[in-house]
Amino acid sequence: MGGRLTIAVALVALAGCKPPASDDYVARVALDEARTYASEPLPSPDTGGALWAESDRPGRILYGKPGEAPLMSLACEDADNGKRIHITRFAAADPKAKAVLALIGNGHVARLYVDATWNGRAWLWEGYAAADDPNLEVLTGPRRIEATVPGAGSVELNPSERPRHLIEMCRGERPLDEPVPPEPE
Repeated sequence: MGGRLTIAVALVALAGCKPPASDDYVARVALDEARTYASEPLPSPDTGGALWAESDRPGRILYGKPGEAPLMSLACEDADNGKRIHITRFAAADPKAKAVLALIGNGHVARLYVDATWNGRAWLWEGYAAADDPNLEVLTGPRRIEATVPGAGSVELNPSERPRHLIEMCRGERPLDEPVPPEPE
C-alpha cells in the first residue's frame, strides 16, 4: 500500500511541474482569426411560372423561368456501373464544400449528397444518383417538390411529367425516342 501512495504522490508532483503558459509559444493565433466561415445564406428564389424544359443537350432538362438563368437541372449520363442522374443546383457554393440536397414531395423524402463543383465559371452544387436509386422516386410523382441545399435556399419544383420521363428513360423503362410530354398549362 505504501508503494501505491508513493507512486500517487510522485505523479501528482510531476503533474505540477508543467511550466506556466507563455507568450513565447510558436505562432499563437486567436481561434476567431483561424476559422473559415461559410458564405451568407442565399434567399429562396421565386419559382412562380418556372417549369422544366428540354436542354440543348439530349438527355438533360432544365428548371427555371423562361428567359432567365436555370435554377436546377437533371441529366441522364453513362457511369462505370450503368446509368446515373446528374443533379445540378445553379446556386453559388463555397469552394469544395459538401452538402445534402433534401427533396421533399410526392409522398417521399430523399437526401442526395452534393459537392461544390467548379464548372469553369462558378462553384455550383452537383451530385449524382444511380438511375435506379429509389431516392429518385421523389421526382417521378405528379405533385410539387421542394429542393433544399443548406445556404442555397429552397426551390419549389412545380408539377411536371418531364422529370419522370427523363428518369424512366435513363432506367431503360421508356424508349429513347418517345416524345417528351408537354408542360401543363
